[in-house]
Amino acid sequence: MDRLLSVEAFVRVAETGNFARAAQQLGVTRSVITHRIQQLEQFINAPLFHRSTRHVRLSEVGETYYKECADMVASFNSLTEHMRELRAKPTGKLRVQMLPGFAIGHFGRMLAEFTRLYPDIEVDVIVNDRVVDPIEEGFDVAFQMFPPMAETLIERKLFSVRRLFCMSPDYAGEFGVPTHPQQLLQHKIALYEGYPSRNRWIFTREDETVELSLPGQVRSNSVHLLRDYASTGVCIVCLPTLVASDDLLSGRLIPVLPEYALSSFNFSAVYPATQRRALKVRTLIDFLVENFGDEPCWDKPLLERGWVR
Repeated sequence: MDRLLSVEAFVRVAETGNFARAAQQLGVTRSVITHRIQQLEQFINAPLFHRSTRHVRLSEVGETYYKECADMVASFNSLTEHMRELRAKPTGKLRVQMLPGFAIGHFGRMLAEFTRLYPDIEVDVIVNDRVVDPIEEGFDVAFQMFPPMAETLIERKLFSVRRLFCMSPDYAGEFGVPTHPQQLLQHKIALYEGYPSRNRWIFTREDETVELSLPGQVRSNSVHLLRDYASTGVCIVCLPTLVASDDLLSGRLIPVLPEYALSSFNFSAVYPATQRRALKVRTLIDFLVENFGDEPCWDKPLLERGWVR
């Protein structure tokens, strides 16, 4: 029995909760994974999983064993990557999931610099706004606003996603500019449906807190569509500043209720614990963190004007 391969198979099944998915990610057949797990269970003389026709979950012994095995696999992968790092730059395929709000208009420039610095890394970027489990779907890292879906995932914050209600000058001229959050209820509103806070809106200004449930006449999972829609002068929209900043600075959109703060979210890199020391993953995340600095470039002018906090 190759104990390392068996332990790696055990860790991958524990993380995915599925023998077939673990086999696919490791590039072997399901029967190979099953055989390796059986050998490991025979070696330690205890069942590692409770199996049914639909579910696979860790046994009590398996839960304890997993914690140690996950660290061991991560350490081995780290050592292997380190030895490769001594001889060459990071290499291999890096499969990434990313939100459209950041991918469109921002990530392309950074990706160009990253691939110039690390030409031996092949980057596969999947752009959508779904909340994914990187382990289940085979991503090395996912960039998202929602917290990790499982304890076996690690989160590293890259920047704060600030939001601001906006309108076009034409809309302001025809319908007026709200001076209090409650007045939003009298306006046509377009909303992004992917915020972690869902339809709960909390506005704060010094000691004042206003909580609203806003009926959106238009809803979409595309912040870019909502930005373009609002620019025609038909509604007020709440946009993340990473999408709205250029339009606000140019005057195509104007801020609404900037004196009231909205909650922000973390835009984070989420990745499997077994990847925490992987050179290619660490290289990409460190590269992005360095690019953002203390505040992302799109927020700095808005902070200076007092439009966001």
